[in-house]
Formats: sequence, structure tokens, C-alpha cells
Amino acid sequence: MPARTIAVAVALMCLLTSGTAAAMSAEDLFKDGNRLFRDDLYWAALLRYGQATEAGMDTPLLHYNTGVAHYKAGQHIRARESLQKATRSPSLRQLAHYNLGLNAYALGDNDEALGWFRYARDQGTSEELSGLARTAIARIRRGERAEDPVYQQRVAEQKERDIFDFSYFASVGYGNDTNVFRSPSEPYIDFANPNLPLIVPVAQTGSYLPYDMGAKYTINTYRFEGFYAAYRASGDYYQDRNQSDADEFRHELRVGNEYVRKEEGRKREVFSSFRFAQRDGVYYDPDDGLPRAVGGVDIGDRMNYTRYGPDIRFRQRRGKLALGLVAKGYLYDYEDVEVVPSYDHEYFLFSLHTQYSFTKTSLLRVTAEKFSRRYSDRPSFEPDGTQPIGNQGVRYDYIGLSLLARQRITRSMWVGFEYERVDREDRYAGYGNYVRDHYEFEFHWSPGARFDLELSGYYRNYNYENAFAFNNPLLPTKTLETARADATLSYRITPRFSVALEGRFDDFVSNDTRIQYERGRYSLGFVWRQD
Repeated sequence: MPARTIAVAVALMCLLTSGTAAAMSAEDLFKDGNRLFRDDLYWAALLRYGQATEAGMDTPLLHYNTGVAHYKAGQHIRARESLQKATRSPSLRQLAHYNLGLNAYALGDNDEALGWFRYARDQGTSEELSGLARTAIARIRRGERAEDPVYQQRVAEQKERDIFDFSYFASVGYGNDTNVFRSPSEPYIDFANPNLPLIVPVAQTGSYLPYDMGAKYTINTYRFEGFYAAYRASGDYYQDRNQSDADEFRHELRVGNEYVRKEEGRKREVFSSFRFAQRDGVYYDPDDGLPRAVGGVDIGDRMNYTRYGPDIRFRQRRGKLALGLVAKGYLYDYEDVEVVPSYDHEYFLFSLHTQYSFTKTSLLRVTAEKFSRRYSDRPSFEPDGTQPIGNQGVRYDYIGLSLLARQRITRSMWVGFEYERVDREDRYAGYGNYVRDHYEFEFHWSPGARFDLELSGYYRNYNYENAFAFNNPLLPTKTLETARADATLSYRITPRFSVALEGRFDDFVSNDTRIQYERGRYSLGFVWRQD
């Protein structure tokens, strides 16, 4: 029996077992065609795509997937016709041109192939595709076989903008924490206590289970705009019950809308949402890990809070230049503890950034921001470090400026550097004023199709103007330096399942030795994701 007859027979069998076409909508037929394509049943996929067309579907993505399926099935003339229809879409044009080049090369027409590859090279939408096109051009000129990087299958997995979209992720791991309660790194005299006691903290090591999960449901009411609801929960669970006070749980609900519109050389994005979040954990003493108490009254719930408020983000890109802004306002409602002031406060932020891409592999971003924290119950500090109950509430205003530079070294490797300066003003008496310098490095490398390596780290130096160590005027001005290093190595076992090895190290150095500590956290996690 000829190979083509076998292929058609298999395709018909697949169609019969997948349901009656007459009872399926155009979108269902299209999705089923994509499923068959992923199973390498290209003839069956073509039949489904044809039925979707007969049912009234006429989209660039349908033409694109039809053209790729024709190409895979060896029907190069029909592949050319469908792929040319797909070039009407700005988002698919470069991909279609690239695959038209592959198709022409398969037909033996090198001149036509070179023309299509040049179109794909010069589009500029995707640097990866431009690079593949340049490689194909060079190979044809050298008389070598043009590469087919199986780009078709990846794109065939894209879907039409469904009316309803649902995505989720979940991760769970097992890790080790070298300093569960962030205990000071050395014994110290507590100069905040008039009795000047000698404190000998003991760092505790423990095992924990980090978890992070979330889901998002979107209703795409309009062509470029959709409304969504999203939920995320994360936290840490320590296995030793003597360390259960270090357990932490956080979750957040977001409802809002998304507007994303891409045109030739331009892209506009607007995201707005209302967020409701909660945090639950124990306010413990780092010296011994026990819940804090004042006058015999347990205040372990003091740092639990509910947060809610709006968040708006806008970004406009045209050519090499991009402009964006962020505005948000939150109310933090902390647990009320009668014996000490509450941390309830308002938080406002406004940020503006501009970004310029000097080349297709490098960019520079400048960000200016102003934000504020305004406490209603927490009294302000006097210049001598005291905090009388009758003082007006603390208000800190911040002004920040940052520079971010990123450079792509290869298609799978890039590095980034950032410098940020933040100036904090204590609006009452200036006691809490500081200037913070922040230096950050980030590195990303994908050594293979399944591997990803991410390294990052920062160093922060706080220059306090008036605050004293231990808030004691007999001591020098407070100093604080912090550093963090992160490393993540992940391996994708399947498109939806991956495993990740993560590590984090924190180092806090201060002459207020109550807050000085070192901490390392290392974990192995498993991630499930459905986009």
C-alpha cells in the first residue's frame, strides 16, 4: 500500500475517533487540528483545518497553521498559498516569511528562498527569527542544506484569542534554611534596654517546604482587551514544630483588565487591577524564635496584615523607544495589638520610565519614582531617638532614580546591571532620613533547549543622617549594609513540568547588631504550569 494511502487512512481513523465534525464549532475544529498537528498527523490536521474554514473561520493563524501542515505533508505549492495569506497579520508576518523561505528551498528554488529569508531577516520583530534567517541565507550561499529548526511546531501550538482563557501554575519543593529566625550573627549588648543585658542568640537550622500556586481566568470581550480574575498563594512550612513560628502564608486576589495592541513597529500595553492581599505569620524575636511579648502580653500577631488598593501600569513602545508609567495606592490594615501602636499605613507610588534600545541586543532604561508610606498610629521619632506615644504618625517620603542596562551576548545569554539611589525623608523631625545606594547584577543563560540558569545579586548601602544605633543617642549613627545572591537552575522535563534547584544567601551588616545576620536557603522544587 502506498505511503500516502496509509497516511490518509490513519488520518481518517483519527478523525472518526475524535468526534463528529458536524457537531463541532469552527474553534473546536481548529483546536483539534492543532492537536493532530502536534501528534505529527499532518494530513488529519489539514482535514480539520479545512473543516474549520468551511465552518466560517478565516484568520491569519488558521492560514499559517494550514501552510505549515502543507509544508510538513510535502504539499509545497499549497503551503506557499496559505503562508502568503498569513503574511497579512503583522504578528505572523516574519514567521510566515521565514517558513516561505524553507518551503521555497524545499522546492529547489534558491533564489525565491533567499528573497523570503531576507524579508524575515529585515523584519526586526524577533531577533531570534532574524538570526535563523541570516543562518539560512549563509548556508544557501555556501551550498549547504538550509536548517529547519522545527519552528513550525512551536508556532502551531499558539492558539486563537479564545473568548475564555484559563491558566494556572503550582510549585512545591523541599529546602534547608541555615538561619530560620534570622538570628543575629554574634552576641551583643542590647543598648535599647536600660539594663544593658548581654544577648547570646543561637541560629537554628531547619527544613521547610516552600510552595507557590496561582490561577488566572480571562474573558477576552474585545479584540485587544480582556477582563480577568487571578489568585495566588505562597508561603513556607517548616517541618520541625519547634520552628513553626517561622511558617508564613501569603495570598492575593486580583481583578482587572488588560489591553495589549501590537502594530507594525508599535506596541501598547495597559494593565489595571484592584488587589486584595493578606499575610499571616508570627512576629517572633530573632534572638530565640519565640513570639514577641510586651509586659507579658503576646504580640505575635502584630505583623499580620490585609492590603488592598488599585494598581495601574502603562507601556508604549515605538521603534527603539519605550515609555511606561506605574501608579498604585494600597491601604495596609495590620492586626490590632492594644499594648503597642499599630503598623496601619497608606502606601502610594508613582513611577515613570523611558527605555531606549541602542541595538537589537542592548538597551538602557531610566526610571524615576516617588512613593510614600503614611502611618496612622505609629508615632514619629524625636531627634534623640525616643518615640513618644503622643507624636504624630510616621510619614516617610521617598524619591528614587535608577539606571538599568542589559546586553544580550548570544541568543541564549544576556546580562544586566542596575544602579538605584533612593532618598528617604522623615517628614516629622528627620530622624529616619537616609540615602540608599543599590547595585544589582543579573545573568541569564539557556545552555540547551530544556535548561535555564539565572544568577542575580545586589548590594545596598544605607547612609543614615540622624538615626542612632539601637536608637540610643550615646551610640554612633546607625549603619546598615545588605547583600543578596540568588541562583536558579531549572530543567524542563515536559512543556508543562519542570524541576528547579534554587539557592539564596542574605547578609545584613550593621552596628545595630540586633538586625545583623547571615542566612542561606536552598531548595529543590517541582513546577507544573498550564498557559
